[in-house]
Amino acid sequence: MTPSCTAYLKNPRVVLTLLLVFICGLAAGILVMSLAGYRLQNPKPLAWKEGGKQITLERLRKELDLTPEQTAQMERVLDDFFTYYHTLQSQMDEVRATGKDRILRLLDERQRRKFEEMLGRMQAEQSP
Repeated sequence: MTPSCTAYLKNPRVVLTLLLVFICGLAAGILVMSLAGYRLQNPKPLAWKEGGKQITLERLRKELDLTPEQTAQMERVLDDFFTYYHTLQSQMDEVRATGKDRILRLLDERQRRKFEEMLGRMQAEQSP
């Protein structure tokens, strides 16, 4: 680094300002990902609807001309996929809740109420 750059970094106000900008960016990123990012990443919950698993499996069997052994393997693969998916979904829900909790701890009472109202509006917009 050049001597002029190191001089700036020795100034505590400059370092504090940079740190504050970084923390604000981090908080904004967490907020956006926890509120708006969920809708973009998960537009519809992925799950077998009643009879959907058998319908999907039957369609794959017919269209791909699967043998009985392949059909059984396909069923296990699909079951594993949905188990894995739901595990990841649970982890994402936990991450979202942790982020929200951390944000709420930063805010005063007035800001918390306003934040909760914002969340309510965003959730209402996401609902069909």
